[in-house]
Amino acid sequence: MVQIAAVPAGYFASRRFEASIVDCEVEGQIPADMDGAFVRVGGDKLYPGPHKQDGPNGDGYVSMFRFKNGKVDYSAKWVRTERFGNELAAGRPLYGWYRNPYDDDPAVADIMHPQRRTVSNTAPLAHAGRLFALKEDGLPYELDPQSLETIGAWDFHGRYKSQTFTAHPKIDPVSGDLITYGYEATGPATDDLFIYTIDRAGHVAREWRVKVPYVSMIHDMALTQKHMIFPGGGMVTSLERLEQRKIHWAWDPTKPSYVGILPRDGDAKDMRWFFGPKRNMVHTFNARSEGDKVILEAPFFDDNFLFPAFPNVDGSRVVAPQRARIRRLTFDLASRDDSWQEEILWDAPVSDLGRVDPRFLSLRNRYGFVNYGDPERPFDQTRADERMNGGVSNSYIRFDFDTRRIDRLFAGDVHAVGECCFVPRTGSHEEGDGYLIGVASNLAEMTSELIVADARNLAAGEVARVMLPFRSPSLHGIWVPGDALPFA
Repeated sequence: MVQIAAVPAGYFASRRFEASIVDCEVEGQIPADMDGAFVRVGGDKLYPGPHKQDGPNGDGYVSMFRFKNGKVDYSAKWVRTERFGNELAAGRPLYGWYRNPYDDDPAVADIMHPQRRTVSNTAPLAHAGRLFALKEDGLPYELDPQSLETIGAWDFHGRYKSQTFTAHPKIDPVSGDLITYGYEATGPATDDLFIYTIDRAGHVAREWRVKVPYVSMIHDMALTQKHMIFPGGGMVTSLERLEQRKIHWAWDPTKPSYVGILPRDGDAKDMRWFFGPKRNMVHTFNARSEGDKVILEAPFFDDNFLFPAFPNVDGSRVVAPQRARIRRLTFDLASRDDSWQEEILWDAPVSDLGRVDPRFLSLRNRYGFVNYGDPERPFDQTRADERMNGGVSNSYIRFDFDTRRIDRLFAGDVHAVGECCFVPRTGSHEEGDGYLIGVASNLAEMTSELIVADARNLAAGEVARVMLPFRSPSLHGIWVPGDALPFA
């Protein structure tokens, strides 16, 4: 039987309530042209599970800041997955380690299909008039964009055959197509990677089925107008590991990192694998194709930055904090060499939660946005250690890939910022012309504040802050224009 661990403390402790605020308190002025919603997905455990270091295993929790006419409303609800419903009915936790069905309570021990265990707690997606919550261990869950109520799991009219769906698909801004994939596509620890093009109407248009070099986390991808890029390596699993009732992932520093590149007009046999030194490749900025070269820019880590949630495979501890650096990887498709050239563009520790202007995804772009721990600004590290378990970001930066210069916004000496999101300015087509938004955690008040800033001049500070009277942590978020979904 699954036992209950201690309830986590600090800023990420479970809130265990759903919320609705009409006309939120605002400091400053919300830009009148911001019409849409900032939708975020994270985890909030209904019942704490048996393992203290269980990583990303909280129940899916979606929150939305709805911008319209210079005002902001806030709402938040759980994603009502099958797993959530089972535990709610039982009144206790039933599921064990993240992505390990062998560690579950006997009451649900026959539920081996990943979709029936997913918590759908990682990222939102808006496409073809539908809103989804995503997690890479199952299918998307569709949500009502007005109420945030859960509609149910979605398989794209029965044509999507992978058992899993990435948390980070890409929408081609030119065609409107959704490029997505599922790894471990035919079951836990399998080496199948299924890749899909889903057209702008929401129908599967193309499928590729390939094998990976070895089973590893492929959390994010990148897209160009000609190629699809899949980075992985280092974070490993196996059926034997799962049968031993261990957490799904462990870090193996002896494994090379790998990147798969597949032509968008090619066949599965055209997938080409490149190999490099150990890297914890999780999130990307953007990519582009230039002649025979594919160029990927990403804030990759050197080592296991996910420790202790995902341990080292040999049981050793990570003794030093890991650093993500903004890197450029260049792949020469005309060469027989199966490695890549790597250049560090900015040698300062940043978060790996990089974003770009979505209108330039898959195209050549100049700017990347990311959260950053600025050592030159005062910060209450004691509170950060107590309430957020240490390393946090206190600033947002805009990184110029051409000049390698930064523009930065400091959130405050008791504020830790999460992932940011770019909002294009209405009527503008210039890259970087818009707003940068992101939620700051006020560690003194244990509340959350949504920052709104002019993305062209971060140093000027925010133009507005939306103040919430409680904590609202999350993982990933997207901006959804007001005319893209039937919002209230």
